[in-house]
Amino acid sequence: MSEFRKTYPGQIYFVTLTVVGWIDVFTRKSSADIVIDNLIHCQQKEGLKIHAYVLMSNHLHLVVSRESDKNLTDLLGRFKSFTAKEIIKSIEKSAYESRKDWLLYLFKFFAKKNRQYNKYHFWHYTNYPVLLYSNYIIDQKINYIHKNPVKAGIVTDEAYYVNSSANPDEPVTVDEL
Repeated sequence: MSEFRKTYPGQIYFVTLTVVGWIDVFTRKSSADIVIDNLIHCQQKEGLKIHAYVLMSNHLHLVVSRESDKNLTDLLGRFKSFTAKEIIKSIEKSAYESRKDWLLYLFKFFAKKNRQYNKYHFWHYTNYPVLLYSNYIIDQKINYIHKNPVKAGIVTDEAYYVNSSANPDEPVTVDEL
């Protein structure tokens, strides 16, 4: 693993996970719930500390850390693998997904571009954690994350966006810095 991808316990990182082709998958509650539920699982069972997050229609921003001696990059890989499989399965089984054929076609298309994926490719393969080395930078990234839905014109106030740590009613517990 290159030095660029290494993470260290106790350090705080900014991470962006992007759906291939910027496909809008998380406009469906069922797909968004898979990601949110797995974030909660990673907090409860894997030692992931989530300091801020927002799940947009086609990407996920996180400010996270991991206190355990295990690698954050490895956890992100498992997270992406699990959520991708579950979301694809959900799309395949859904009787209500009007975009089913189109979505599956696109995920197959992106899989053909990379031999690592045999049938479908969901998440873009990069997710380089960026070390946040000062409180100023941490605050800047958290502000950026929370303002993302406002800048996209989805909501007028960051607290109204459902899948965000800025929303006081969101089920993901935000860990203090």
